[in-house]
Amino acid sequence: MPEDKKTPQSPLAGGLVRVERLMEIAFILPAAVVVGWLAGAGLDKWLHQHWIYLLGVVLGSVAGFIEVIRLVLNQGKEIDKMEKDGQ
Repeated sequence: MPEDKKTPQSPLAGGLVRVERLMEIAFILPAAVVVGWLAGAGLDKWLHQHWIYLLGVVLGSVAGFIEVIRLVLNQGKEIDKMEKDGQ
């Protein structure tokens, strides 16, 4: 028997994968903001400034939003592809 064919997944496994991806979206934005804040705070201490952490928070927020939008669009494409294959 050829092993080219994918083994069928249970609906529960497919649902858990989707839930995991959506939970990932919920963690990306806060993580990006914290990373930007920490990088800005480090630069503040290194350069003896008191404003760079704000720039870090803003850049972290922008990076987080961009990543969330990319993931949501990718998830939408996968759902469309699954619906197309199911018909």
